[in-house]
Amino acid sequence: FCLMAVPGKAATFHLPPLPTIGEIIKLFRLKAQKQLSQNFLLDLRLTDKIVRQAGKLQNAHVCEVGPGPGGITRSILSAGVEQLLLIEKDARFIPGLQMLSEAAPGKVHIVHGDILTYKMEKAFPKHLKKNWEDEPPDIHIIGNLPFSVSTPLIIKWLENVSKKDGPFIYGRTQMTLTFQKEVAERLIANPGGKQRSRLSVMSQHLCTVENCFIIPGEAFVPKPEVDVAVVHFTPLVQPKIQQPFELVEKVVRSAFQFRRKYCFRGIETLFPESGRLKRTEQLMMTANVDPTLRPFELSMSQFRNLCDTYRKMCDEDPSLFVYNFREELKQKKKMRNLFRSTNHPKQTEEENEL
Repeated sequence: FCLMAVPGKAATFHLPPLPTIGEIIKLFRLKAQKQLSQNFLLDLRLTDKIVRQAGKLQNAHVCEVGPGPGGITRSILSAGVEQLLLIEKDARFIPGLQMLSEAAPGKVHIVHGDILTYKMEKAFPKHLKKNWEDEPPDIHIIGNLPFSVSTPLIIKWLENVSKKDGPFIYGRTQMTLTFQKEVAERLIANPGGKQRSRLSVMSQHLCTVENCFIIPGEAFVPKPEVDVAVVHFTPLVQPKIQQPFELVEKVVRSAFQFRRKYCFRGIETLFPESGRLKRTEQLMMTANVDPTLRPFELSMSQFRNLCDTYRKMCDEDPSLFVYNFREELKQKKKMRNLFRSTNHPKQTEEENEL
């Protein structure tokens, strides 16, 4: 390895000759585990392309999630980063990553842990912190995520964006992540689109979300049944809905509860059975939302109106926010079971859908 100084240009980092990713896999007898939805990306041209989507990484601090055998890791190091934090849950990959760490002395820190529980508030130096209104800090999160963890992880990080904690305590940290193509389509879907969902609203109200490019399934080992998309997130200075994350998530989740039905059917589930119809009408009228629209047809401003109005109703009646439709349904079912005769009645339509 060496730092090549060229007059008038930033120094570029070069890794020394290393075994290929395929050779690393053979050397340490690594095998992708289906139950962990692991897929290896061996083509360094593709890993370079993923890393380029993150933007300028020269002298940046990067956290890579689930580096596996280290394909993207090599591309990140070759981009000239200052520091690289690797968070890997699977202990089998640690020896191969340590080989990369030794090839880039002082640059790599390996954590054997779960990204869903890892505390990122102290992962980077304090001097990198920026005000939320400033340009994003020189910190990036990059990862080829296992399919099983991608959706819960992005929801967790969106909550962190909303609360400006976790990796966003440093400012508007950018993320470049892989998802199943279908999940990526949901993340970027516009109102009226077939893929518009809770994920679309939650991500777009907090971030600029860009679908960068598609990687065909054949590029991975083993080949997944779906193609993979690279998605870039930049947190917005001002969220489009200025309410707490939990409240927005509750309203949006309720709206999409009965996806193919009129939106008022899902919105109804925000309220206890007693007075449900009256309160739903009050919410829809005050928010100026047509109750016969389907959930996926609602615009961001309509979701904002619903959240703002629901917030006022919760302020007037604090018991509303803690009300849980599913719990009430469960209690009703329990009571019905107590008095059920041998002729089992059919489940209600709501129970079937849920």
